[in-house]
Amino acid sequence: MADFQKQTVQWFPGHMAKTRREIKESLPLVDAVVEIVDARIPISSRNPELDELTQSKPRIILLNKFDLADNGATKQWIEYYKSQGIAALACNCKTGQNLNQFDNLVKEVLKDVIQNNIDKGMPGKALRLMVVGIPNTGKSTFINRMSGRNKLKTADIPGVTRMQQWIVCGNGIELLDTPGVLWPKFEDPAVGDKLAFIGSVKDEILDVETIAVRLLKILSEDYKERLEERYKIMVGDEEPYELLEKIGEARGMKIKGGEIDTERAANTLLDEYRSGMLGRLTFERP
Repeated sequence: MADFQKQTVQWFPGHMAKTRREIKESLPLVDAVVEIVDARIPISSRNPELDELTQSKPRIILLNKFDLADNGATKQWIEYYKSQGIAALACNCKTGQNLNQFDNLVKEVLKDVIQNNIDKGMPGKALRLMVVGIPNTGKSTFINRMSGRNKLKTADIPGVTRMQQWIVCGNGIELLDTPGVLWPKFEDPAVGDKLAFIGSVKDEILDVETIAVRLLKILSEDYKERLEERYKIMVGDEEPYELLEKIGEARGMKIKGGEIDTERAANTLLDEYRSGMLGRLTFERP
């Protein structure tokens, strides 16, 4: 049996310095920052450096893929962000669910900016928002959904040396997509695991059996009944790898010689978790 304890998720975010610089350069051009996180892991799916980088601007957090997350936990997160002075909205960027509330939320958050524009004789001035988020949280999907796709306007904005892409959404809102890729910075291996669960880290970086075993450890502790219901197995005190074998056996996943195909079982578990077949699950709470 493979050693599932020693493997860790690693990558080399050499582009972080460039991304930080470009975010800093672009901040004076926007009225607020919209950060997209995964509702299932709101801590692990964000970069903690963004708090410091964007503290001078009003913030909106979109808890994307909320349809895959525990509803009660999502409500707790929204209340938590509210207590921190940050507006939050649970949504599904792919289907557009709840995004009809986004415009009103923006106008509520930026009501002082809107009033200031009116006082200066610019009542129709567009509200400009920077959109940030790590890979696979839904940043591009959100921008495409809000813009109706392909409505890109390129403008040479004073004070910035390169061309910026402003996406016009209508209703007086424009979005600025952040350049580059912003990875979270983490020392805690559990953060890497959770990103691997949702697919933000490619499965090739850490083999699927390792990811599945670590996912099963959490599921057997926090969502035992979901595993039993989905795979028609009994979950006891066995090791996570033994649970993976149970799933493979219950699904009839065998290879030559009658051995259980644990790699296939691992792929099935991850696919079914990511598509919501195990129900609405949240692994982090405020």
